[in-house]
Amino acid sequence: MKIKKILVSQPQPQNEKSPYLDLARKYQVDVDFIPFIEIKGYDARKFRQQKINLMEFSAVIMTSKTSVDNYFRLAEEMRLQIPITMKFFCLTESIAFYLQKYITYRKRKIFYSESTFDQLMTIMAKHKTEKFLLPVAKVHKTTFAKKLKKEEFVFSKAVMYETISADLSNLADIYYDVIVFFSPAGISSLFHNFPDFKQNGKIIASLGTTTANAVKKAGLRLDINAPTKEYPSMTMAIEKFIKENNK
Repeated sequence: MKIKKILVSQPQPQNEKSPYLDLARKYQVDVDFIPFIEIKGYDARKFRQQKINLMEFSAVIMTSKTSVDNYFRLAEEMRLQIPITMKFFCLTESIAFYLQKYITYRKRKIFYSESTFDQLMTIMAKHKTEKFLLPVAKVHKTTFAKKLKKEEFVFSKAVMYETISADLSNLADIYYDVIVFFSPAGISSLFHNFPDFKQNGKIIASLGTTTANAVKKAGLRLDINAPTKEYPSMTMAIEKFIKENNK
């Protein structure tokens, strides 16, 4: 089938440098961005039920920009002043730079890996006397915590937010040729909003193993999967599909 319209289940990019927009221009396809999930932060009262004191930690592990937002939001809500000695260990450079939204970057001890958690732990190993805090969502991968435990880091997980299904009532008719998913929560949101959804001829694309498994578990056909050795990004995998079908 010829691809004309693609639905990306993420928020609209803040600039024109999105690879999805490049794809749209290159192949004259329509790409719409509609987030299927929303982030709901824990309030101070709910967070305190975990009996975690943010000030007891000397370092924070930031694995996403969402964790950054919710860490500082909770600190502000609880009227806590994050000490200048606090160390931040970030999964990527972009997350590290995102900290500038809340703190003066040059005055802080900030570390980051190129892209992997194993690389980040190598950096953290030089600071193993620190007590680490790992902000997470209510439903999260346990991989990071298992690795930290195996390497005997002193750390605690802190649930600071949860993902909920977005209201997709404005999307009354899913007329897109391709729907791109990025998490199992996106699949759950699809069926939460449209219990009788039928894939029929629609192309389903998913990023990551857990999302791919959620697609199959929901009884859907997985047509595009990324990353792979040949196609390390979702846009590259979609482009391959377009080239094969839009002839």
